[in-house]
Parts: sequence; structure tokens; C-alpha cells
Amino acid sequence: MKTLKNFLESSPVTASAACRIDCGGTLDIKTFYYPLHHLSPCTFNIALDMKTRVRLLPFSSGQVQVSSRGFITEAHPADNAPFSGPLGLIFAIATYFRAEGVHIEIASESPPRSALGGSSTAAVALIGALSKALAGEGAPRMSTEQIVLLAHAIEEAVAGISCGLQDQLAAAYGGVHAWYWPGEPEAPPFKGTEILTKEDYTILETRLLLAYCGVPHESQDINGKWIDQFVRGRARDLWTEIVSCTNEFVQAVTVKDWGAAVRAVNKEVEIRRKMTPEVFDEIGIALVDKALAHGCGARFTGSGGGGCIWALGEEENIGNLRPEWIDILSEREDAKLLDARVDPKGLEVT
Repeated sequence: MKTLKNFLESSPVTASAACRIDCGGTLDIKTFYYPLHHLSPCTFNIALDMKTRVRLLPFSSGQVQVSSRGFITEAHPADNAPFSGPLGLIFAIATYFRAEGVHIEIASESPPRSALGGSSTAAVALIGALSKALAGEGAPRMSTEQIVLLAHAIEEAVAGISCGLQDQLAAAYGGVHAWYWPGEPEAPPFKGTEILTKEDYTILETRLLLAYCGVPHESQDINGKWIDQFVRGRARDLWTEIVSCTNEFVQAVTVKDWGAAVRAVNKEVEIRRKMTPEVFDEIGIALVDKALAHGCGARFTGSGGGGCIWALGEEENIGNLRPEWIDILSEREDAKLLDARVDPKGLEVT
């Protein structure tokens, strides 16, 4: 039987998936959306044309090697690879597929640990690539939904904490979506609604700014606090408001009411800052203050605590805000504006 290594020697496989910016994150975690299901919680995200690419290359038999920009390259026996450390998720996925004799090369266009969903994006791309590579051995190709659910399940298992599903969905499906979390055991695990079509992407892009603050995020710290507060019965009323704000934001973007969208996202962020002021550092606070001064909305990506911040507003207001954000970002090494173009495709495997 032809091995994966043999297959890759003649046919290397490449896959790519999209990073995202979001509003309403955390509501995609079961801890929240089951108790709040009667409120129709949703999470909004925009898939970015900022891809994470995975390439499968042949490697020593019985071994798996993983290399990724910003991380130390690791190689381990395929049957004994650790699932801890920054590359643990990748080794866990390789183990699930019983992959060996493979070098997994990851190249991301987003900064490392920038809170754009990079690890989940890499997981989706890797599963898509391995599904294709192994399909020739009699295994069927996985559907997009299967890839999303498997990527999420393995990430949650390796992390040992509750994880959301929005990152994998944006990575796989692309576009601009609201993702709804039904919360009934017999219902599908998610339901997506495309909020804007491709024809609307240019309109949206002229009203967006995306900044990398120059420092990595620590999502577990803040997510852990939100989960702990919620489980202990604290701030439940605030989460009810967050659900309402996110739904209002989705409705406003759907009809391109940018003023209403700005008000909704700013209210959502204000509530989260009450619970965890550390979602923004000093650079983040300066960026948000400038956005508010120009009549724009501003939100951290993921669960904040570093990484990226995005702004939304009328085209003229965003144009006035851009040079002021550039000035603020120039105060910190590695901080910069990033492209905020929409990716319409999501997962692609070649």
C-alpha cells in the first residue's frame, strides 16, 4: 500500500484557510450559549484575506516534523508526539490521522498570536490537506462541516478548556457571517447566515481598519475569567446585554446601517471592559479613544488582551482615523496596520 510519504514525494499537498475579525465572541462556547439559547445568541465574523497555508512534504519514515514562522521547529516519532506546547495542536491532528513520514510546513500571513484565530485556521487547513492526501488510500474526503467540527473537537481536547467554534467556521467558509448557536441537543451544532454578499465587500472594506498592537494576546486569561464569572452566577445580566448588542450589530450590518452598527459594537465593548478592563493595553486604549472621537466603533479581536483591534465607521470617518492610528502604532515596535480585505473562499486545498 502506498504510504503518505510515498504519496507526498510525487504529489505535495497545500491548503489555505482564512483568519478573522469578530464581534460577539465567547458566545460560541457551550458554557454560554446553552444557558442563553432562548435569546438566540450569535457570533459575527469577517473572514480576512490573510491566509494561513499548510504544505505537506515527505519526511523521515515514522516521524512528523512541524515548522512554523515564529516557533521552534519540532520533530517527533509519529506514535509519541507531544500535544503540549505551541505546536501541540498540529501534532494532535497528525496523530488523529495516523500521519507519519510527513513534514507539516505552516506559513501564516498574520502575526503570531495576534488573536485572529490563527491556530484554529492552521488546524482547518491541516485537516483539509490530510483529508485530501489520505483520500487516495480509500478514506473518503471530509466535508467542510466535518473538517470544522473535527478541528474544534481536537483543539478543545488538547487545550483542556472550553473553546468556541467561530474561528474554525470563518477559516473554512470565508465571507461575512453571523453564526447562531441553537443550544438544543437535537439541533445542528451551528447555523450560518451570510450577512453581506461579495458585491458588498468593497463597501465594507472602505469602512474597516485593522491594527496589530505589537504584542501577543493571552486569550485563556481573559476567556477563563469570563467563564469563571459566568459559571459562578456573576455578571449574567451583562451577558444578556452582550447577546442583545451582537444581534443589533448583525442586523445593522445586514442593512448597512453603519451608525447603528457602531453604536452596537461600542456598547458591547463597553460591557466587556466593565468585566475585564485588561482587554485593552495602553496602545489599545489610545486606539479605541481615537476611534470613538471620530465616530467609529472599535473592538478587540478574539478575547483581547493583546493582538489586534479593528474599527468600523463611515468611510470618511475611517479615512480620518487611519493616520491617527498609524501615529499611535508607530510608538511600539512591530505594531502596524494590517490589510482588512474580505476573503470570500475560506478553505482551499490543492
